[in-house]
Amino acid sequence: MKKNSYFYIVLITLVATLGGLLFGYDTAVISGAEASLQAYFTDNLGLSSLVHGITVSSALIGCIIGGFVSGFFASNFGRKYSLVLAAALFLISALGSAYPEFLFFAKGDPTTALLVTFNIYRIIGGIGVGLASAIAPMYIGEMAPAHIRGTLVSLNQFAIIFGMLVVYFVNWGIAKGQSLEWINDIGWRYMFLSEAIPAFLFLVLLFTVPETPRYLVSKNQDQKAMTILSKIYEKATAKSTMSDIKASFDKNQAKAKLFAFGKTIVVIGILLSVFQQFVGINVALYYAPRIFESMGAAKDASMFQTIIMGLVNVVFTLIAIFTVDKFGRKPLLIIGSVGMTIGMFGVAGMAFSNAIGIGTLIFIIVYTASFMMSWGPVVWVLISEIFPNKIRGQAVAIAVAAQWAANYFISSTYPAMMEFSGGLTYSFYGVMSLLSAIFVWKFVPETKGKSLEELESVLVKKNTDSNIKAS
Repeated sequence: MKKNSYFYIVLITLVATLGGLLFGYDTAVISGAEASLQAYFTDNLGLSSLVHGITVSSALIGCIIGGFVSGFFASNFGRKYSLVLAAALFLISALGSAYPEFLFFAKGDPTTALLVTFNIYRIIGGIGVGLASAIAPMYIGEMAPAHIRGTLVSLNQFAIIFGMLVVYFVNWGIAKGQSLEWINDIGWRYMFLSEAIPAFLFLVLLFTVPETPRYLVSKNQDQKAMTILSKIYEKATAKSTMSDIKASFDKNQAKAKLFAFGKTIVVIGILLSVFQQFVGINVALYYAPRIFESMGAAKDASMFQTIIMGLVNVVFTLIAIFTVDKFGRKPLLIIGSVGMTIGMFGVAGMAFSNAIGIGTLIFIIVYTASFMMSWGPVVWVLISEIFPNKIRGQAVAIAVAAQWAANYFISSTYPAMMEFSGGLTYSFYGVMSLLSAIFVWKFVPETKGKSLEELESVLVKKNTDSNIKAS
């Protein structure tokens, strides 16, 4: 790596991580606006709480769609221009969600058609989230040198958490000192509109960064790829890296079928995504105020405890960033799984004994801190690097779509599960945390310090050997 290229690659990474920040911003902005949306739409129109729930979670539908189609866009239009599309969708969603009346409706006159239009704008933003969640870490992983790839991809997770934290403060700042009537009529619009600022910045800055060398090679644009590699590596290293990338592609078939390298590695990627959600993290993030209120905390106190949890998340994500390229992916995941298991079974025990209090808060913080230093960032790192070049776009798309589907399933079933039994609900997440540790120990390969092409040769050989043994 060139002496002066570190700054260059960090700047490129920071631009890409704006996709992660918008990922966090878009998924969390609804937390401040959902009560106002209920007052403005659901209550005024006499609709059910089910309709309100669909409205609050409609962006997740877009996330599943965006994750699923991300492979098509990444493989056919490139990583960079797929992120440009995501940025444009974020911007359209921010403007449309803030003013869904644009062109077709009268302001201040909520109707069912207007509610449908609002949900369409939220789904559009969700598609942007799905695209960015898959392609931003893929872009960083393909640009970053092997020895700092884990750190740089982990920055994307930090940006997601930071985006959530930022929007909590933005929502609070918009609502502070205002009447409830103003918030329910106007304030929620400003909350959605605020996303237009980082979305526009992301869109503009993307035109200053290059396409990834690996995508360029897949499209027979070797000279452009070599130019970019020469900005990152010394001449000899750039040439050898270029040679390795070219060797990983069959010029007659730059893109292979999904299972061309066997099913094992694809299944591992999908299960990493599913376990990341089945351990219950988004229950803790989405329902944190409700969880804290169930402990007896007042509304203001529950929001304060949520901010504390958000700050803990940021701190422990930083720990992962600074250790993922030193300790490796597997050790961090296993340590995190153990911590999550302790945290969730602790919460379950408190729920069974009806001893809800400060102990529950401590166990939740242990749980979320363990996730943020491990499964939060490290899964994105692994997904960006374990798949061979020729199937990376489509394999990442399948894994990310599975992740959003699992997110939707876990988040939507939480209220019903809690009605049945809080203790059993948290025990389920504890069991999933324990199973995640066993899964990583038995099946997940270590990828620290290897180039994407080195990983490909090792993983393909391992898969071939396992197929020979099976036969």
